[in-house]
Amino acid sequence: MTIRTILVDDEKLAIQGLQLRLEPFEDVEVIETCQNGREAIRAIKTLKPDLVFLDIQMPGFDGFSVVQGVMEIEPPLFVFVTAFQEHAIRAFEANAVNYLMKPVDEDKLADTIERVRQRLAEKKSSEEADRLRGVLSEVAPEAAQDIEGEDAEAAGRYEKLINVKDRGQIFRVEVDTIEHIEAAGDYMCIYTGDNSLILRETMKDLERRLDPRTFQRVHRSTIVNLDQVRQVKPHTNGECFLVLDSGAEVKVSRSYRDVVARFVH
Repeated sequence: MTIRTILVDDEKLAIQGLQLRLEPFEDVEVIETCQNGREAIRAIKTLKPDLVFLDIQMPGFDGFSVVQGVMEIEPPLFVFVTAFQEHAIRAFEANAVNYLMKPVDEDKLADTIERVRQRLAEKKSSEEADRLRGVLSEVAPEAAQDIEGEDAEAAGRYEKLINVKDRGQIFRVEVDTIEHIEAAGDYMCIYTGDNSLILRETMKDLERRLDPRTFQRVHRSTIVNLDQVRQVKPHTNGECFLVLDSGAEVKVSRSYRDVVARFVH
């Protein structure tokens, strides 16, 4: 699969440098370069690329204005490239695949391209599944119902209630009420809005029991219920804090910051 790509930066040298760094990736094809936001919006609407590398600070329309300007169509994936660290949280809020600092590090660029491949593969799989359901609903309605049943069965694999033995008592905790979970060795501290309980279980085993569409690792020792996140606050070194419904704050480490991009819209 060829990743059709547009580069947007008001500095010609920056575009040339990024083009050189992208040359080793045989599946990335640069189909257009733009030096301002208006050009970028026109090019994206006309060429419909898969991916856009987008500078943030540009004369006139900045990078975020470009994203806003193409929301009427199915937008491409965006990677922000900038010299300014303070824009990181807004980049995540714009659902960017990644946020690269200038000058672009080759290892981080390679990691970004791999994320793009994964996102595009997931998107293609989803589109093909939807198309298959549409065809089946017309020519074989019973088969379509079977597929929907399998999806429901997959969702049902995850726990709705967790039994927690704590301080000599057994508590039945509804999974939806769990706000976040913190690891301490072989013990998990489970936080609900008004309570905390200790469960003897490893992080890895507990993750298998929870629906990954709702519960995501944001730190090597922390899992968060994404439905209970109400705010994202910037922090230093590319990290940020998630503010939960209870007011508690949980740090997102740099290793897991792409989680923010997946659920903040």
